[in-house]
Amino acid sequence: MATERFLWLAGRLVTHKEAKLHIMSPTCQYGINVFESIRCYLNSKNNKLLSFRFNDHIDRLFQSAKIMRLEFEYTSSEIQSAFLDTIIANKYIEDISVRIVIFIDKPGSWAYKGDCEMMIAPIPMGRAYDSKIGITCCVSSWERINDRSISPRTKAGANYINSRMAQLEALDNGYDSAIFLNMDGKVSEAPGACIFIVRRGILITPPITASILESVTRDTIINIAKNDFGITTIERDVDRTELYICDEIFLCGTAAEIVPVLSVDKILVGDGKPGPLTKLIKQRYFDIVRGNVDSYNEWIIPI
Repeated sequence: MATERFLWLAGRLVTHKEAKLHIMSPTCQYGINVFESIRCYLNSKNNKLLSFRFNDHIDRLFQSAKIMRLEFEYTSSEIQSAFLDTIIANKYIEDISVRIVIFIDKPGSWAYKGDCEMMIAPIPMGRAYDSKIGITCCVSSWERINDRSISPRTKAGANYINSRMAQLEALDNGYDSAIFLNMDGKVSEAPGACIFIVRRGILITPPITASILESVTRDTIINIAKNDFGITTIERDVDRTELYICDEIFLCGTAAEIVPVLSVDKILVGDGKPGPLTKLIKQRYFDIVRGNVDSYNEWIIPI
């Protein structure tokens, strides 16, 4: 018999069948919401789940809601309490991702601001490309959204239409994923992931102002590189052709984790294999998120 799963909706735990959203809500009609996805990793030594960088994700949730002018009354501590209660109720003993969504659950227009509610839903989540040593990408014909239209630093559901179009185009053309250029023709990010390149041993990533999400995982990588390997990440504009001549590329994000890119537009990155710095950072990242590096325990909440 399948284990019954629960989610947290508007102040209480409900089954998936009980969870409902008003069909005429602005969230349903126009995609008006903001959200976070927070990874929880199983520590094999004690069989406990460890939430990674919860507070940073919640800070970004409040930031997104402020930009979108969505008004809700939950505090950070109340969200954490509901988050932990929901995970415990589901009794998962595997890696999971927990989606937290601020939404509107009543009829209204796209300009409606108030009376927002919250949903928290954990689901099993393994590796994004577990069967591959790396992925192939193309430079998308779709331009990345920008701060003059729909702010990329807002983690809103509607923003992901942009990612959807680029990802579908990439898949239709035989690639695993895409890489966006921004309105200035510079490298931005991938659908749902930030990008790093390595040139002559230098770690480089587009700046926050390159139409990217203010990524928690990107910040994690920058910290790992500096604190553990003495590498200062250079944040600067990246040209499209640099993707063709650099030595390594990897994508990073909460869902993607760290994914080596083997080719761009059918041009091999380096020798077409995951590079040494990519592998070094990836291994360190997984050691940290599973609670095996004491110096990073401030980022972890045991459950």
